[in-house]
Amino acid sequence: MTDTAQTFGFSEAVQQDESRVMTYIAAISEALRYEMRRDPDVLILGEDVGGEFGGAFKVTKGFEEEFGPRRVMNTPLAELGFTGMATGMALMGLRPVIEMQFADFISTAFDSIVQFAATTHYRWGGAVPWVIRAPCDGGIRSGPFHSQNPEAWFVHTPGLKVVAPGTPADAKGLLLAAIRDNNPVIYFESKPLYRSLKGYVPPDDYVVPLGRANVARAGDELSIITYGTQLQESLKAAERLAAEGIHAEVLDLRTLKPLDTEAILTTVRKTGKALIVHSANRMAGVGAEVAAFIAEHAFEWLDGPVQRLGGLDTPIPFSPPLEDAYRPNADKIYRLARDLAQY
Repeated sequence: MTDTAQTFGFSEAVQQDESRVMTYIAAISEALRYEMRRDPDVLILGEDVGGEFGGAFKVTKGFEEEFGPRRVMNTPLAELGFTGMATGMALMGLRPVIEMQFADFISTAFDSIVQFAATTHYRWGGAVPWVIRAPCDGGIRSGPFHSQNPEAWFVHTPGLKVVAPGTPADAKGLLLAAIRDNNPVIYFESKPLYRSLKGYVPPDDYVVPLGRANVARAGDELSIITYGTQLQESLKAAERLAAEGIHAEVLDLRTLKPLDTEAILTTVRKTGKALIVHSANRMAGVGAEVAAFIAEHAFEWLDGPVQRLGGLDTPIPFSPPLEDAYRPNADKIYRLARDLAQY
C-alpha cells in the first residue's frame, strides 16, 4: 500500500477494487454527473459543453442527452456574459457549474467574478453558489494562451474560494464540495493530469471538505508544500530523496483559499525546513503567501531558509525545451530539496 493510499484512509482491499480506479478527468466527469442526478438545481454551462462535443476535453460528453439542453447549456464565446448569467442564476437559487475551456480565458470574465460575484455576500448577504471549472497548467506544448496558472489572482480576492486537486479522488471530492458550497468557487483542474494520472476514487457521495490539506507522504527531514500538478512531481522527487536516506514530507494543500494554516504549521514544526512548489510563476504566487505565513508563525522552528520553486517570470513558452526550462519538475524539486536538507 502506498503512502498516498494510507493518508487517504483507503484500505488495501479497497485499493484493489479495480472498477474504481479511474483517470483524473473521469473522476471530474463522475462528480458532475453524480451531483446533477442528486440535485436538480445543478446545471452546466459553457462553450460546446452540450451535444456530441461534450466540452473541449469531453468531460460533459453525453450529459445533454441525459439531462437535456436546459441543464447543459451551450454558450457563445462570451465569458464575461455567461459568467454574469450564472451569477444571476445562483442568486435565484440554482447551482451553475461554468466550464472555461481553458483557465487562460477566465480573464475575460474577471470583472464579473471579482467585482460582482465575490462581493455580493458582503454587500447585501446574497449567496452565489456557482463553480468555475478552469482547466489549467502546461507541460503539453500549448503555448502562452492555453497553459497558464492564474490562481493567485483569485486567492487575492476576498469572497472567493479556490481549490486545486492533485489526485483523482480529490478531483471528485473537492468538486462535490465546491458545488454544494454557497460561495463562488474557482476549481482549478490540471490538464496534464487529465488522462495521465489514475487512482482509486470512492463511489457515490464522496466529499473532501474545502480548506483541509492532506499529507500525501510522511517524512521528518523537510516539508515539500505543493498542490495540483506539482503534487505528483513532488512525490516523485520525495521517492528519489528517500532512496538517498532523506525523508521528505509532502503536504498537498488541495484548497488554496481558505488555506489550511494548521496543516502548514504542523508539517513545518515537525521538519524544520520548507520548500514550496507550484507550476505558476513564482513572483507573487501562492507560494509567497505560504512562505510569509511560515516566516511569521513558525520562524523559531526553522532550521533553514524557506525555499520556493515556481515558473519563471515570463509568458509560458511554446517551444518544448523552453517550456521545460520554465516549469518546475521532479528533478528540479529533488535538487532544491536535497540542498535544503543538507543546509
